[in-house]
Amino acid sequence: MTTLPTRWRRHATTTAVAAAMALTALLGSSPVPAHADTVPVTFTNGFGLTQVGAPEVHSSTDFTITVTTAQLSGTHKIRIFLPQGYAANPTERWPVTYFLHGGGGTVDDAAAAPALHSDSMITVVPDGGLKGWYADWAMQNTALGAANWQTFHTTQVVPFIDANLRTIADRAHRAVVGLSMGGYGALHYAEARPDLFGHTASLSGGIDFGMPEVRAAVLATELNLTGAWCAVSTSSTGQCTGYGPYVDSDAIFGSPYPVFNADHKWNELNPADPANLAKLAGTDVTLYTGNQGLIDHYTEIASNTVKARLDQLGIPSRYVDYGNGSSLSPNCDGGHDYGCWAAAFADYLPHLAASFAAAG
Repeated sequence: MTTLPTRWRRHATTTAVAAAMALTALLGSSPVPAHADTVPVTFTNGFGLTQVGAPEVHSSTDFTITVTTAQLSGTHKIRIFLPQGYAANPTERWPVTYFLHGGGGTVDDAAAAPALHSDSMITVVPDGGLKGWYADWAMQNTALGAANWQTFHTTQVVPFIDANLRTIADRAHRAVVGLSMGGYGALHYAEARPDLFGHTASLSGGIDFGMPEVRAAVLATELNLTGAWCAVSTSSTGQCTGYGPYVDSDAIFGSPYPVFNADHKWNELNPADPANLAKLAGTDVTLYTGNQGLIDHYTEIASNTVKARLDQLGIPSRYVDYGNGSSLSPNCDGGHDYGCWAAAFADYLPHLAASFAAAG
């Protein structure tokens, strides 16, 4: 692919860069350098994130850093794909796509969708937890401890990336995409933070909390009830190792039961609610789903509901229901797996790149 138009470039002199580095040293911050020989980036701690250990270098344009934050217990990885031209064009700035992985998955799942490593944009893959559900949890005293995933992603990771990489830091050049659990996260984040994200795509997403089946999927992850869900693991390895320790069924979104408004948080955070969908006016929205197997049978229903409500609201969207997968790729069986998702991203990324380019 070619690099982005020159009108996206912002110029900075070598003197200014050197002065900024000197000022950073003078102020006493301690950036943790990426692999000096292959990764052309030095990250500086900030926005509540502190790097630990050395980066994992997969190539000169593919590496992973590890951070800690008070918003989450433990350490958490952020994988980054740079365009091939990033180092060679030191004045070039790039749009950014945030990829949110599925339940039971990790940041390394992104490698199973090669289209995400695009020469037209930076791709950032933050840890979403085995069952984080891209939410600030209702309960912070479970076996997992602090679990403010939305705060971590939207108020820490996004500005951290903009501060350390040559991004175009506006909503017109920032996308959030995801699959399964991450499909929920992508649509929810686009609704909750339209100031950040001008583009969103949900693949086989659990995007209608009004459906008992979608709520049951969340509960299955909370209670670590793998069972049939393991047969359709969202991990790129195709193997389900579970969703981490048991937590209360009310831990993430509160009570799931529609009695005396006990499930109010589920309703408030339901991406399919018309009041939330209305927040997508002016956002580039894309939905993908198949209809085969235990899960995508229901993600198709959820996606149909969201598409119909967007149409009723007069909000344009692009919807690809690839059914049994034959129209999408020979490797896609229409089910809940990377055979379909890799092909869906290969179909989607040119549309996203064109949208970024049209934004100027």
